[in-house]
Amino acid sequence: MPARTSRPQLDDVSKAIIEQLQQDGRRSYAAIGKVVGLSEAAVRQRVQRLVDTGVMQIVAVTDPLELGFAREAMVGIRVSGQIAPVADALAELDEVTYVVMTAGSLDILAEVVAESDEDLLEIVSERIRRIPGVASTETFVYLSLRKQIYSWGVR
Repeated sequence: MPARTSRPQLDDVSKAIIEQLQQDGRRSYAAIGKVVGLSEAAVRQRVQRLVDTGVMQIVAVTDPLELGFAREAMVGIRVSGQIAPVADALAELDEVTYVVMTAGSLDILAEVVAESDEDLLEIVSERIRRIPGVASTETFVYLSLRKQIYSWGVR
């Protein structure tokens, strides 16, 4: 999702549309319209605006293990110097699915999906660690996923 400098103002109808899609991303615009009190066309326009402004994405969430990727890991990164350029470089790597700048002992967390342990080793040691500004990394290999939700609602 693209970085935003200001938070768009969402009215109650847009929030209701988001909640409907969080429950079922395949829900039709007509069905959503019945719930929120808009026409199908109006819902379509609102959804497009929410996507265009970076408020939300509509995607198929998959299980990487079921798609042939044998390893997922979160890589913690400590940076020397500016953090944002390192985060931007990480975001350019195809195997990196999530990048967040953090506070605390780690500067960045990057989720990596790899085809094998050897692939993960190559990504971390040959690609991530060679990014200018990366001081050190710590890799947390996923053993079992217990919870992953996207229906947290809106505020």
